[in-house]
Amino acid sequence: MSKIPVVAKEMIVPFILVAMLFPLWGFANDVTNPLVKAFKDIFLITNAQSSLVQFAFYLGYGIMALPAAIFIRKYSYKSGILLGLALYALGALLFIPASVQQEFNYFLAALCILTCGLALLETTANPYVLSMGDPATATKRLNLAQAFNPIGSLTGMFVASTVILNKLQVEEFRAAERAAHPEYAEMLPSVVDGKLTTALSEFAVNQPVAHQAMQAADLVTVRGPYIAIAAVVVLLFLLFLFVKLPSTISHNSPLTLKELGATFRRLFSNGRYIEGVVAQAFYVGAQIMCWTFIIHYGMTAVGLTASEAQGYNIVAMSLFLVSRFVCTFLLGFIRPGHLLMLLALAGIVLALGTIFLDGMLGLYCLIGISACMSLMFPTIYGIALKDLGDDASLGSAGLVMAIVGGALMPPLQAALIDGAPLIGAIPSVKTSFLLPLLCYVVIAIYGYRAHHTYKA
Repeated sequence: MSKIPVVAKEMIVPFILVAMLFPLWGFANDVTNPLVKAFKDIFLITNAQSSLVQFAFYLGYGIMALPAAIFIRKYSYKSGILLGLALYALGALLFIPASVQQEFNYFLAALCILTCGLALLETTANPYVLSMGDPATATKRLNLAQAFNPIGSLTGMFVASTVILNKLQVEEFRAAERAAHPEYAEMLPSVVDGKLTTALSEFAVNQPVAHQAMQAADLVTVRGPYIAIAAVVVLLFLLFLFVKLPSTISHNSPLTLKELGATFRRLFSNGRYIEGVVAQAFYVGAQIMCWTFIIHYGMTAVGLTASEAQGYNIVAMSLFLVSRFVCTFLLGFIRPGHLLMLLALAGIVLALGTIFLDGMLGLYCLIGISACMSLMFPTIYGIALKDLGDDASLGSAGLVMAIVGGALMPPLQAALIDGAPLIGAIPSVKTSFLLPLLCYVVIAIYGYRAHHTYKA
């Protein structure tokens, strides 16, 4: 008996084209994560306020996912890709007026529009890839396509570190303050971070013109990568506009209210699917928290600069990328649900190390969590959508809407960071990782049930 190919022969070229989209949301995610810390210093706001960057970014998924699925069902996967690329480019270009006006809320609106485009792209690309071959290899096929996502993420992290964080005048101000106060070397990193923030606030009050000029220059620095990615997205839009993609949807017609209701009833009665949506929300929340607050952790718990901390974020993503390929290989020997459970359990252990181990050991545990996360998104996705047929387009929307977990959970962790320590004298930036730990408990339970109850 011949081996079932991961990608059907006639789908190889469409698969390659659609796989080119996966780095796009990886780039957007990881060039945006450091903005939480950057905007905190540029606009002199709290961690909770700056975490609205993640709220706005992932809110777009909650707004657009279901309309995206209905749009794709009525038209085609190609139409979804084109509209998604158009909204992505528009949101990125809106960084120009936001930086000119120096208005934080305008940046939030631009990010939300950008991620409405990402929601369309993900709602389209994930089920399209699942349909490009035999259902038996669907999860492995999606893991293969998702393996290209970290390439975009690594690029975004590198750009954030070298083009944004290294060029910010506010970081130069913090470095100058450190140099002017050698006694800071004897203080706890969390204390030093507070003193630097106070010095920056006093500078804004005492020299408002100079501070506004610094703020304007930094916002121009921030917008640069978004203008560049907008140009790339426009080129991809033109490529997909003129390329013919095969349809794998059995019919393209508007869903009537009766059909929509019947589809929702089937989905809500599917335990594997509903539990998958819940697990996905917790996974995305955990992922965004671990990658967003690694900078806060490095600066506050270890004493690194923003750029140095972002360098460790790049290490974490490199580990994520390598682990994605390793885990895709392991799926040939271990059932998806079982492997998902094992990796979630490892994530729990490393989260405990992040909280209770001091200095670089704690940071290394936080970095190590990325290896555990590499398999989670596409595997949960593949398990939840298994055997859904044409319901997969709306089912996919629910799983993309679950990405809104990335909007809800980072502000909760930021509030924990701003608050008092939860466990003795352990800094609040460390104890805040109890929240990602809880997420991995939920994922481990889903992995266990997927393997033992749903035989996935």
